[in-house]
Amino acid sequence: MSNRLNATPNDMRAFWMPFTANRQFKKEPRMFVGAKDMYYTTHDGRQVLDGTAGLWCVNAGHCRPKITEAIREQAGELDYAPAFQLGHPKAFELANRLVDLAPEGMDHVLYTNSGSESVETALKVALAYQRVKGHGSRTRLIGRERGYHGVNFGGISVGGIVTNRKMFGTLLTGVDHMPHTHLPAKNAFSKGMPEHGGELADELERIVTLHDASTIAAVIVEPVAGSTGVLIPPKGYLQRLREICTKHGILLIFDEVITGFGRLGAPFAAQYFDVKPDIITTAKGLTNGVIPMGAVFVTGEIHDAFMNGPEHLIEFFHGYTYSGNPIASAAALGTLDTYREEGLLTRANELAPYWEEQLHSMRDCPNVIDIRNIGLIGAIELKPIDGEPTKRAFNAFLQAYNDGLLIRTTGDIIALSPPLIITKAEIDELFDKLRKVLMKNI
Repeated sequence: MSNRLNATPNDMRAFWMPFTANRQFKKEPRMFVGAKDMYYTTHDGRQVLDGTAGLWCVNAGHCRPKITEAIREQAGELDYAPAFQLGHPKAFELANRLVDLAPEGMDHVLYTNSGSESVETALKVALAYQRVKGHGSRTRLIGRERGYHGVNFGGISVGGIVTNRKMFGTLLTGVDHMPHTHLPAKNAFSKGMPEHGGELADELERIVTLHDASTIAAVIVEPVAGSTGVLIPPKGYLQRLREICTKHGILLIFDEVITGFGRLGAPFAAQYFDVKPDIITTAKGLTNGVIPMGAVFVTGEIHDAFMNGPEHLIEFFHGYTYSGNPIASAAALGTLDTYREEGLLTRANELAPYWEEQLHSMRDCPNVIDIRNIGLIGAIELKPIDGEPTKRAFNAFLQAYNDGLLIRTTGDIIALSPPLIITKAEIDELFDKLRKVLMKNI
């Protein structure tokens, strides 16, 4: 570790960093050089409590032994194998383990390398399924305002975050959006699912009336909208979406890149909310963030619709060079072993009440205008600085980092999603540090 300290690069010009204020960062770099369990180590030797599971992904904590050992062993045995017309055992073992965790009937898995690719895959599956079923006119895709579905063209088309869309032209055609469910005037400081807004699901009926069901292939939503600032579904909302989609023959896609793998206290949000979609997208927690990998779950009905025609023909023309990569598969298996042995996929149930209590204790801090929570996810919405949107939350991010806490900000919202191994003492530490940051009236 000592050799890595003070390892700030002398020249940072070449790396155009993602979703980063590059000029600000390169003037005052924030470098991590190590990590273990709940903490990062900075280049200057400080410990930083991870309040965001890296980027919503390190659900089992950092540098866990079973995961690192699985990677080490696999790298020395089989580094790469093509996934086109060939296979390797761990990809099949992993798929079987995954469908055993998934909601009943989600019987098949396609592999990807990220959440963005999982979304693209799910959208293509939906369109192709409608076609093979003889519904070729069903080409429309319906997303939601403030939705985040990655950064590829399909994802930003069905997504609804303006800054992610505005520079990239007309995007995909035939896309429409339902309204978001954020109703601060009615639901501010709700604990868990808010009471108001379930009726907003009926906006899907309006869209169906506008376009006709015969033109709509799929609806995609995040069960809990994470990247836009943690928007919790109102009571009855997801159930109503399922009813409308079923009524009109529209596929329902749950984007669980964030909520998958224990974030709410169940393996998937679909199980937590008791709403079964037709397709589930995942990534992030699948490998604990160690190696890029995603997985898309589909029902047996969807899979079987493609299994027609001569057996030697490819059924679905889609995939990636690294689909089911051997080392990524090993990492995922090691991650699932860790989740199982430590009960992490349901541990949020145990901690959620304490998490909620501590989170909502921030209500009296300056400039706090809303607090939201579900499972081990939380959001603190701050009053924007007049004429300088996002700056207050960014100031909090910088101050928190300096004070030994990693938070995530989006707009003027602080988002929190710690590793699932967090203890009550570490929850106390997180909110003690965050209170000190907020009390500075940033």
